[in-house]
Amino acid sequence: MRGGWELGAAAGGPLLLCAALLAVGCALGLRLGRGLGAADRGALAWLCFDALVHFALAVFTPPTPVLSLESDLRSPSLSSQPPPAPAGEQTSLLGWYVGSFLPFGKSDVFCQRSEGPFVYLSLVGNITDSDALIASLWKEYGKADARWLYLDPTIVSLEILTVVLGGFLALVLIYAIVKEKHYRHFIQITLCVCELYGGWMTFCPDWLMGSPNLNTNNWLYFWVYLVFFNGVWVLIPGLLLWQSWVELKKMHHKGFNSGKKLQ
Repeated sequence: MRGGWELGAAAGGPLLLCAALLAVGCALGLRLGRGLGAADRGALAWLCFDALVHFALAVFTPPTPVLSLESDLRSPSLSSQPPPAPAGEQTSLLGWYVGSFLPFGKSDVFCQRSEGPFVYLSLVGNITDSDALIASLWKEYGKADARWLYLDPTIVSLEILTVVLGGFLALVLIYAIVKEKHYRHFIQITLCVCELYGGWMTFCPDWLMGSPNLNTNNWLYFWVYLVFFNGVWVLIPGLLLWQSWVELKKMHHKGFNSGKKLQ
């Protein structure tokens, strides 16, 4: 593997953003976990960071001016058919229908000046034309995995699952840990399985095709972006699954021993 040690200026901002999300997530998790054991405080720190990544990076990505819905959706005559794509641009038919039913899709404020959902953006275009900071993060990661720069059905499908289910479960699990709810380990196991499934389905289809979208010739992109960043979402869910296994085993033995004493 050649090169890869040089950290260009383009990577600085995105990596600082990741570091900031990590710092905020850890601080919030440790604060919420005051009075709990070290393992639970660590789990809360991770879950807060996980939720921030799902919602801040997967959902809120600045849109590109590939498509403006303002003029198209104002006209009743176009309500029953998708608008023609501008010259030199390709518009996703599915993206037009999604935008037609989103209330914020009817304003150019959403389309050109504020932040919009990553999934919606992927359906109507891509992030390669956006110059905002969060978009630059995905552009930088796209140097390691090109599928994040355009509409890849597998990636977008997994992002929908991640945002809707994974993000929601992370919030529920945070609440369950802090309030010591009985369903804590059921949610924890479900979330960890979702995370592991998402990681497997992100890479396995590309591996089966010979990894055409993965940059494995650059040390930084391969070991840091692909192996390290994605490996974290394998290691931590694996540890949380082990924690759930141990705690459920303890509960089982405790209940079994209590039952024997009552006999």
